[in-house]
Amino acid sequence: EFDIHGGGMDLAATHHTNEIAQSEACSHNQPAKYWMHTNMLTVNGTRMSKSAGNGFLPEELFTGNHPLLKKGYSPMTVKFFMLQAHYRSTLDFSNDALDASEKGFRRLMTAVNLLDKLTPSGESDFDIEELKQRCINAMNDDFNSPVLIAELFESVRIINTVYDGKAKISAEHLTRLKAFVQEFVFDILGLKNEES
Repeated sequence: EFDIHGGGMDLAATHHTNEIAQSEACSHNQPAKYWMHTNMLTVNGTRMSKSAGNGFLPEELFTGNHPLLKKGYSPMTVKFFMLQAHYRSTLDFSNDALDASEKGFRRLMTAVNLLDKLTPSGESDFDIEELKQRCINAMNDDFNSPVLIAELFESVRIINTVYDGKAKISAEHLTRLKAFVQEFVFDILGLKNEES
């Protein structure tokens, strides 16, 4: 029995139904606790396929060695790009979308790198627990990674505002913010700071 079984939406009605029937007949158990069916991949609005010649391998995404790519993108940029779409939504690859993800990922990591440079104050202008709860709610809403990332950019705003001296954060809230960022950015989303 699996905790999570993934696959494309096109497999749900036939292949996965058959898999469930076989598993229940053989072991009298459901084969998976949760099924996560992803939507299709597109490139510049056209369905990705070998026959269209618009499919690329991860290595080609990283090196840029494909006619449809103007450059290579780091593995974390590609991961961040993929997390910005809900897993059940169509994911459309384009140079512009990958460029935007690269900028967004750098902005997130720049803010994360500032965490240890923040000076705590006696009071705090932010409710870190409320922000954390919104992130938990996003994950509980069918692994809604786009909403989670939007909430993480609220933490970027907090970090930058405190770093610029335009707001205050207490030592206790700063500790919570650091733990919150570690938990959601690195542990849950699995992102890595490529510059460290």
